Amino acid sequence: MRIASLQPSITLTLHALGQLDHLCAITKYCVEALPEIAARNLHILHDSWTADTTEIVATSPDLVIASVPYRMESLAAILKSGLPILTLAPHTLADIDKDIRLIASVVHAQQAGETLIATMHAAIAEVRTRAASASVQPLIYCEEWGKPLIHSQHWIAELVEAAGGRFLGEPGSHTTPKPSPPLTPTSLSSPGAVQASASPLNASLRNATGTHCHQSKIAASSASPTNTATPLPPPFSKASPA
Repeated sequence: MRIASLQPSITLTLHALGQLDHLCAITKYCVEALPEIAARNLHILHDSWTADTTEIVATSPDLVIASVPYRMESLAAILKSGLPILTLAPHTLADIDKDIRLIASVVHAQQAGETLIATMHAAIAEVRTRAASASVQPLIYCEEWGKPLIHSQHWIAELVEAAGGRFLGEPGSHTTPKPSPPLTPTSLSSPGAVQASASPLNASLRNATGTHCHQSKIAASSASPTNTATPLPPPFSKASPA
């Protein structure tokens, strides 16, 4: 099966399943997330937000897989083209499990899908155990999109909770966050403010859940100015969609 992946989360899932050979087209963000895929010389497409139907059709995919964020005009154009398309929009960790199982079934890799899900659950459980002994509970702010401002989905809040943090705002809402105390530019640049990737939700968890985790820009503000950590590089810039 020839698959056109319109988001890096899809490409990373196929990589974790050992099924990259199914890919006929990817996005530039997939290459950023998985540099080794550049050697395959696959067609480079626009993502789910800016998808160009003409360029997708030219790659002759058997299936197009897209994920949030979407632009409805782009999805409508793909549907009108007659191309089979699978669209994903996970809100919870349970939804992510379902999406992995769905992708795994498409490429006939169900056992690999169950193994991946088990690995993710084990990593989250390990982080939850480590976070249980933490003396502080950092306040975590995550946004899925900046304009309009959309808080990250509930699965991010679930990971924040697993890592011993408190999620600031209502997951998935469009309201302006009202932190207490306020997260000013000064507080976000202080020793007590770190990227969430530097919290107990570190590289091992980010790798295990990396099929979706890069969708959000994350800032953490600790209740204690002495709670410092060495931040890891953020997975993507703000311009990079999920």
